[in-house]
Amino acid sequence: MKNKFILFFFLLNFETYSQKIFSVDYASQSDIKVFVVSYESQSDLKVFKVDYQSQAKGNNGLWHFVNYRSQSDKNIYFVDYSSQSDLKIFFVKYKSQAGWRKKEKMHLMH
Repeated sequence: MKNKFILFFFLLNFETYSQKIFSVDYASQSDIKVFVVSYESQSDLKVFKVDYQSQAKGNNGLWHFVNYRSQSDKNIYFVDYSSQSDLKIFFVKYKSQAGWRKKEKMHLMH
């Protein structure tokens, strides 16, 4: 019984990070400010947009954009200038290309 309790407690506290994203209208509403760069080499994170929420698991650049703020894990605001951003992203064409280029920024999406 004790082992089951410990296992349950561990699973309850186990944190999973998913990437359900909502794009807000104002910077003050956002968790992070994002700038889309023109070249992969300029990015902190390479992002692939997935079609379904179930595909947006982990903190690895697989983002699913949701229609409502209440459904999101992170609220982002797209800024006009790189200097205004917390995170620079580049949208990739293939799922296998997604991932972090600068691991020191990973905490922003937790």
